[in-house]
Amino acid sequence: MSKPSIYGLTFEQLTDWLIEYGHKKFRAQQVWGWLYQKRVKDFAEMTNVNKDCLQLLEEHYDIQTLEEHVKQESKDGTVKFLFRLQDGNLIETVLMKHKYGYSVCVTTQVGCNIGCSFCASGLLKKSRDLSSGEIVEQIMNVQHYLDGLGQEQRVSHIVVMGIGEPFDNFENLIDFLDVVKDQKGLAIGARHITVSTSGLADKVRKFADVHSQVNLAISLHAPNNELRSQIMKLNRAIPIEKLMDAIDYYLEKTNRRITFEYILLKDVNDKKEHALELAELIADKRKLSYVNLIPYNPVDEHGQYQRSTDEAIRTFFDTLKKKGINCGVRLEHGTDIDAACGQLRSKQIKKAK
Repeated sequence: MSKPSIYGLTFEQLTDWLIEYGHKKFRAQQVWGWLYQKRVKDFAEMTNVNKDCLQLLEEHYDIQTLEEHVKQESKDGTVKFLFRLQDGNLIETVLMKHKYGYSVCVTTQVGCNIGCSFCASGLLKKSRDLSSGEIVEQIMNVQHYLDGLGQEQRVSHIVVMGIGEPFDNFENLIDFLDVVKDQKGLAIGARHITVSTSGLADKVRKFADVHSQVNLAISLHAPNNELRSQIMKLNRAIPIEKLMDAIDYYLEKTNRRITFEYILLKDVNDKKEHALELAELIADKRKLSYVNLIPYNPVDEHGQYQRSTDEAIRTFFDTLKKKGINCGVRLEHGTDIDAACGQLRSKQIKKAK
């Protein structure tokens, strides 16, 4: 029978669990250091932890529950991993190289139910949430990959933008964030972490109440309800007005800048009038807003959508700028290796059928 990942425990949870089984608090500090600073792959490598504690850990937890199934490497340094979970499901994780360091994009669910009509992630419906340990282990596996290069590089940034809706797996997401931020472990700064949501308004409010200091991005992709409902099924249940109310609450509560993600789809949402409408929609939030314009990576199964022309992207950008909206066009990564999120996974599943 499979055991859960040890990475699913926050430091406090690990401490409480070991104390419950009669071990001293310092054992948790030792185990934590071996996991996240020395980054061992086997409990037996924890040489200063006594045998009783090691046996207890081995009886209840695994260190490695993800198996590398496919790895694609891009010319630009991007590496896309397809990991197999203990139950046989596949998930994607992406390592990206930037001037400021290495970032990892993690997955939070097996499949996605949000229903964005342009997205490869939603080609396969959600079958389950990932545990917090399975999310943390994506980071650890990528860090082990970097360790293996022998260049003393570390994961410095995280984006929670892979397959699934992070806020639909809220409690496991929060535990994941607690683990990777812990100063005694990976010590990845909260401001180096971004969580992206398609717009679960109640969870946006809940996230504001957590005071995590983690960055928030909203997948908006349209400036009005009619268009957003066409391309994002979620908008029929949570219209833009309800989402904007939640965002206002978030901004008032945190006073932290929010990012609006906007995928540009040719002749769908990329016209000048759409840019003007978007500028008006977020005008009252512009001091704490940034619009991330994203050139579309075409997906075979969504042939109705094409990438916007360079001219259309430039016009959209210029229009927002003239209206005083902070914005930029996202730098692309891995365009030669199934760039769209979910593409690699869906292709591998098709092959297996």
